[in-house]
Parts: sequence; C-alpha cells; structure tokens
Amino acid sequence: MENVNIKINGRDYSVPANSTVLEACRAANIDIPTLCYMKDINEIGACRLCLVEVKGARGPVAACVYPVNEGMEVLTNTPAIRKARKNNLQLVLSNHEKKCLTCIRSTSCELQKLCQEYGVDEDYFEGESNHYDIDDSSVAIIRDNNKCILCRRCVAACKEMQGIGVIGANDRGFDTHIASPFEVKLAETSCINCGQCIVACPVGALYERDDTDKVFDAIADPTKHVAICAAPSVRATIGECFGYEPGTDTEGKMVAGMKALGFDGVYNMNLTADLTIMEEAYEFLDRFQNGGKLPLITSCSPGWIKYCEHYFPEFTDNLSSCKSPQQMFGALYKTFYAQKHGIDPKDIFFVSVIPCTAKKFEVGRDGQCAAGEGIYDVDVAITTRELARMMQTAGIDFKNLGDEKFDEPFELGSGAGAIFGATGGVMEAALRTAAEVVLGKPLEKLEFEDVRGIEGVKKATYKLGDVEVRVAVASGTANAKKLLNSVKSGETQVDFIEIMACPGGCVNGGGQPTQPAVVRNNVDLRSVRAAVLYNADKAMDLRKSHENSAVKALYDEYFEKPNSHKAHEILHTHYVKRGLY
Repeated sequence: MENVNIKINGRDYSVPANSTVLEACRAANIDIPTLCYMKDINEIGACRLCLVEVKGARGPVAACVYPVNEGMEVLTNTPAIRKARKNNLQLVLSNHEKKCLTCIRSTSCELQKLCQEYGVDEDYFEGESNHYDIDDSSVAIIRDNNKCILCRRCVAACKEMQGIGVIGANDRGFDTHIASPFEVKLAETSCINCGQCIVACPVGALYERDDTDKVFDAIADPTKHVAICAAPSVRATIGECFGYEPGTDTEGKMVAGMKALGFDGVYNMNLTADLTIMEEAYEFLDRFQNGGKLPLITSCSPGWIKYCEHYFPEFTDNLSSCKSPQQMFGALYKTFYAQKHGIDPKDIFFVSVIPCTAKKFEVGRDGQCAAGEGIYDVDVAITTRELARMMQTAGIDFKNLGDEKFDEPFELGSGAGAIFGATGGVMEAALRTAAEVVLGKPLEKLEFEDVRGIEGVKKATYKLGDVEVRVAVASGTANAKKLLNSVKSGETQVDFIEIMACPGGCVNGGGQPTQPAVVRNNVDLRSVRAAVLYNADKAMDLRKSHENSAVKALYDEYFEKPNSHKAHEILHTHYVKRGLY
C-alpha cells in the first residue's frame, strides 16, 4: 500500500495514503478524543470532538473524516483546538441530563471522562433543554433520551452492523432525538433485543433492564432455593468489569464471587452446552439421514431466533427445536434435580448469568415451562454487567478472591461446551459429536478450523465416511441476512447452519462489559475474548460433549437417549412466525 509523508505536531510520519487524520494520529500514538466515531460503522464527524488544525485548511477539520495527503501538516493540541473541544463538550452538556452520581455508566462514561480531562463547566450554556419520557417498554433494553448525545452510534450498530434499523434520528434541529419510526415504543418494533446498541452507546442513554433486585430478594427469602449457572463466555469477560485486560480468564474468581453472594448452587452452563450438542447433533443426523427439513439451523442465540421469526419466518421450520443451554439448565434443574432432591419446582428460583440481553426476552417465551404451566425454566437472566454490579454492591473484592470450582453435580463441562461462546463454536462442537457418531471411531483431529474466526460468513464441507456435510456459520444478523438470502436463491447449498445474533458470537454480546470506543476501535475484542475459550478447550482432556460423564449420567438416569420422548418434553421448544411490525 502506498504511503504519504505528513507532519503531526512538527514530527515526520509515513502513513498509508488511504488513512484519515484520526487513523494517522492514533497510529502515531497520539490520542484524539471522539464520541461519535466507530471504525467502519459510524464515521460521520458529528460530535466535533476530533477537531484538529491542518495547515492550509479553512478552519479546524474533523479528523475522523478528513483524508491525509502528501506533505500535510497537522496540529492536534493548539490552544484554539483545546478551546474548541471544550466548547463543544459544554454544548453537548447543555441538553444532557447531568445525573451522573446515579447513572449506570458513572465512571465508565466516555462523555464524563472527556469533561474531566478538559475541565468543562457543565452549566456554561444555560437555557432551554428537552425532556423525554423513558422508554422502558422492552423486557431487555431501556432507552433514556435525556442522556442521549445524538452521536448515532446506536443507530449505526442497529442499522449498519446488524442490518435491522429499528431506531434512527427523528425530527430536526433542536428537536432531533433517537427513536423508532412514528415514535412507537421499542417493544412494538422488530427489535431483537441483541443489545449491540447498548455496548455502542458512550453514555447512559441505553442500558439493560436491571433484574438484580429480584435476585437479591430471592437469595434473602428463606423459602426459596436459589441457584445460578454461568454461560461459557462470561468467565472470559467479567474480569473487565474489575480492571482486568480483555482476554483474561477469571473463571475461578467468578465462581468464588457468585458463591459469596449466597446462592444455594453455582453451576457450569458448559454442561448444558454439552447437553444441547447431544440433542442438536442427533437432531441434525436424523434430519440429514432420514429426509428431514434442511438446512438445520442452530437455536442457541435468542436474538437470532427472534430475528428469524421477524425477518425470515419461512426458515422457522429449519430451526433446531432444542432449547438454548440457558433454558435447558433451568428445565433440567426444575425437573430432574427437583425430583431427585424432593424440592417443589415452585420453590426454586433459577438464575442464569449470560452475555446477552436477548436472554431476558427468552426466559418469558412460550414453550419454556418444562416443570409445569407458569413455572418458567429460568426465573431471571442477568448480564455479565449485572453480575459484576451485584458483587460490587455486596462489597466483594473480586481481584483478591481465591479461585473456586463450580458445585456438583453440574460442574463438569467439556471443551466443546466451552467454545459455545465464540462464533463457530456451536458448529464445531456439534461436528465433533456428529462425526464420531457417523464414523463410529474417534476423530484424529478435533479442531474444525474452517468455522473458526471472526469473518462474518464462513462455509466449509466435511467428509464424514461416505457422505459430505456442507456447513455455514454467520455472526451478526446483517451477515445472517446475506447467508439466508443466498440459501433462498439457491446460490448456497448447505446442510447445517450456525447463526449467532452478535458479531463474533456471545463473547461480543450486548450484555458484556462496556468498553470505550478507543478500545473497541483498536482492540479486536471478539478475538481476544474468544481466545480464552479456545485456550480452555485446548487445555482440557475432556473435549467432546458425548464423552461428558455427567451428560451420560443424565441420559442413563433420566432422559434415556438423545431426542427421546422425555428429552423432547423437557429440552425442546417451538417458534412462531412473527413477521415485521
């Protein structure tokens, strides 16, 4: 790639010719503040925080959209630039609800950080301001436009990244605000509750519905048996809430923290990831060998399921009928475990900690009451962020906790279950089991590397004995749309599909720790978080779901065999064709 020579603050640099001034400065380790910028998704120069001086330009320019050229001279820290940035921050604050002490993003707010750095006067511009009712109609996502700074990062995440676009800028000028078309409530749209808008937001204008009080109340209730399970990817990310670098495995401390909160049981959702694989792999083999509906599409991601019901209802018959690992765990606990220990399912309060805001919608879906009508498999789904806040509220010193292990009898999960949190992980786990069932012998190599990685759509063909199995993996619903349209047109011929709603999979879920744009734009969180899961898998002796002794015991003692009548009653569900609204 051709380079050009430029000066930044009087020093010489050689940078790619297609760079923006912002990219050139950051490559030179010169940080320029931004609020609206998201690399490749939202490059609109709207916030005016990235202003710099360019010799020969008529006034300051927005670095995020201004291209470099040969001989350019850039100044990033002049008195005039600092004053302009401070002035723009004060203008943002003039129409911003400044309740920072009680804001969910206090201390992690990008606006708050910049205001501190530039020493702004929050009341410098006094006058009229807008007031909006909080939209809390959704079971998962709450929008507070009183804190919105119109950066449009949430709009870009929804439209450009996810290909959905249920929110956008309504009205103009001083009345501009982010909302859904015709001002309908979020719950009345085709929102899939993925939460990518939340992790994109630099302030506290978007956040998940907080269910932590329900969990605290249940723990304090002596009549309740309260258990919790942790999804595979949470252990790879929760450390970020306590100052650890992205990509740090803190499983032992996470377990210790949950036990310190007072749960009656702390369990490993990797076990029901393995159980899901047993049901799903055998379901695929049954359809593949006996002329069933193909391609089979995985059903672990509730955001994807809702997307399919809204945008591709014709594919709902292709969805695996398996419940997600979260729902299987709750169903298992309120049937098998309750019966074995003589506990009334009505007295069990089951919690999952997950990387996903869409799980909050999933817990209330039809077909999720294995123990009886009105007894939901999972009572509350809390995000990684919510679990961290519970620990902080309880005064738990996360960093100084010793490592602890999950409780028996649901402590054992395989490496196949561990990689569920990364895009391609469900497919790889299913192939490890399906291949050995078909071949009748152990695989020489367990890694199915063609389905790994962060590419939006991946395709591969694997030979299993005398047959070929064509598979595809997509993450992010914009990529799911491309893949499914290709399948519909006949361009892509495939037997088995894995789709996750969030780009990169659960490690990049809408319930994961927020990171500022400067991190998101420069660190591939999807890869560094996924590496934790793949490293865990690689280090395990147990790497196949069908070899998990705890799963074998469940079939021997309770479910009989994969896809049995009893398994279908408890571990499977159904879907609806919602269409758009």
